[in-house]
Amino acid sequence: MKKRSLALLLISFALLGAVALGNPAGSGYHLIKKISLGAAPGGGEYFDYVTVDSAARRVYLAHGAEVKVLDADNFSLVGTISGLKRCHGVLVLPDLGKGFITDGDGAAVAVFDLKTLKITGKIKSSPDTDSIVYDPASKLIFTFNGDSKNATVIDPVKETVVKVIDMGGAPEYPVADGKGAIYDDNEEKNDVAVVDTHNLTVKARWPVAPAGAPVGMEMDREHRRIFSVGRGPLFLVMMDADNGKIIQSLPISAGVDAAIFDPQSALLYISTRAGKIHIFHEDSPDKLTEVETVKTEYGAKTMGFDPKTHNLFLTTADFRPAPAPTKEDPHPERKPIPGTFRVLIYGR
Repeated sequence: MKKRSLALLLISFALLGAVALGNPAGSGYHLIKKISLGAAPGGGEYFDYVTVDSAARRVYLAHGAEVKVLDADNFSLVGTISGLKRCHGVLVLPDLGKGFITDGDGAAVAVFDLKTLKITGKIKSSPDTDSIVYDPASKLIFTFNGDSKNATVIDPVKETVVKVIDMGGAPEYPVADGKGAIYDDNEEKNDVAVVDTHNLTVKARWPVAPAGAPVGMEMDREHRRIFSVGRGPLFLVMMDADNGKIIQSLPISAGVDAAIFDPQSALLYISTRAGKIHIFHEDSPDKLTEVETVKTEYGAKTMGFDPKTHNLFLTTADFRPAPAPTKEDPHPERKPIPGTFRVLIYGR
């Protein structure tokens, strides 16, 4: 009887262990710091992408006509990059000692020195120059220009435009696989456009249904999986990066913007304007499971990730109530209040 009880106990522990492996525990993310960063130059309030340079321990926060730069460890303000009109994304290339900032209203890409944070030049692009990515295969920079419906290809060494690619609709956020392909969400066409970075052409287009208006993207490069997130319908889709097949789709909250995948933990983080971080675990290359939803603050839809500390950096502000609907604008959005810009840091 005792031997049988012991055997049953051991089997129970084994089963519990199997369940634990198949269903990861909650991430434990919580707010560890909130930092107010003041008003943007020229009034108004606008914020966009967050870029973490983990090796240099810097965090770049797009903020209207400037970029705020924080220390990634003590969260102090390192400096400010000014002289812009309305910036969106920041890309750093340490080997060149340069950084690049997309300036949408300036229809340009600003080049800055990584040490001094001073702008050293500007490269003419297109109106609404928005997201930016570096392709290691071609050693070129690609910006995706929403209202202009094109992409600007830039030689970062010469700081010159190589080509402008017609994207056939309003492009949003891209990822590069490092092997000669860039995948870009096309919000207008409800698909992913695949760019050949050697021929500099769009070689394929893959629908993202059941998601719609895709804006955020990330990639598991080892397993060749793309994660695309949309605003209407509100879905995360996991796609095969070789043929565009939708493998899995999962619901998310409203106003998504950022998606980040950490290959070390196999966690996928998605932030939304509704004030939530959805955290999914990649159980296998064919299955995602939502581990936890972390409540943040309304408007905190852009996000950066530090692979050293696993901290998440999000930006937001205070918002006015939504105005009354009109015929021209049946679904008006709440507007941020000038001078209330802040960064939220979440850790474990």
